Amino acid sequence: MTILRNCSAIGIIALGMTIVIISGGIDLSVGSNFAICGVIMIVLQKNGVPLPFCILVSCLFGMTVGLINGTFIAYFNLPPFIVTLATQTLLRSIVQYITNGSSISGQRTPFLHTVGNGSIANDFPVPFIIFLGLAIIMHIVLSRTKFGTYTYAIGGNEVAARYTGIKVEKSKILTYMLCGLMVSLASLVEVSRMVSVSPTVSGINYELEAVIATVVGGTAFSGGKGKIPGTIIGAIILYIITNILIHLNVSTFLSGAVKGFVILAAVLLQKREKLS
Repeated sequence: MTILRNCSAIGIIALGMTIVIISGGIDLSVGSNFAICGVIMIVLQKNGVPLPFCILVSCLFGMTVGLINGTFIAYFNLPPFIVTLATQTLLRSIVQYITNGSSISGQRTPFLHTVGNGSIANDFPVPFIIFLGLAIIMHIVLSRTKFGTYTYAIGGNEVAARYTGIKVEKSKILTYMLCGLMVSLASLVEVSRMVSVSPTVSGINYELEAVIATVVGGTAFSGGKGKIPGTIIGAIILYIITNILIHLNVSTFLSGAVKGFVILAAVLLQKREKLS
């Protein structure tokens, strides 16, 4: 149950990352976007803004970041890696400026406590239920809508998708906006648990962990292939590995090396499968 609770925030981010990677892109700004969405929510809450409005503004900001990323990538034909890396650096700098380099804390309300720390039947964690609920929605979006079909088509062969009349630019922007929305909702879950945001810790390496969960779940880096159920499994596996490392007393400094190896292994397995 602890693993399920801990994997929820990264899992929600990975849902958005899955759609972006299926479309042939990548979003390295999710960690910084995660942090600034949390900061926005806490700052508004501390200034007396009603919590529902704080959450709404946070979600709109996350989607706006996705809109900006998608616009530069789709209409200016810039590499997703470069655009989102620039956004990552920019947002992290803004977070540090707003917080003056120090952690900020919000007010723990019954709603936030339930979202971040609550359990159903005193056992099943609420964050994981939110994760599963969003996963079901995203699965339906990918498998049962035109947008999902277009996303797979663009990731599989963008040129062919254009010839079939798909509005590639619009679809790409929507994928990044959906990713931004998932990031803001993940931030809500995490802030609800901690009721604080640290500019130097919050969201750090979350883009790496989201990519690991996505790729381990079977989504191809080359685009055009991937499933939401696989991402759920990938997120859980990621935190099982983390839990194993803790119980084996492996140094925390080596956790990044293990995760890097997991990405490399997953990509090699995908390449082998493609060749066969």
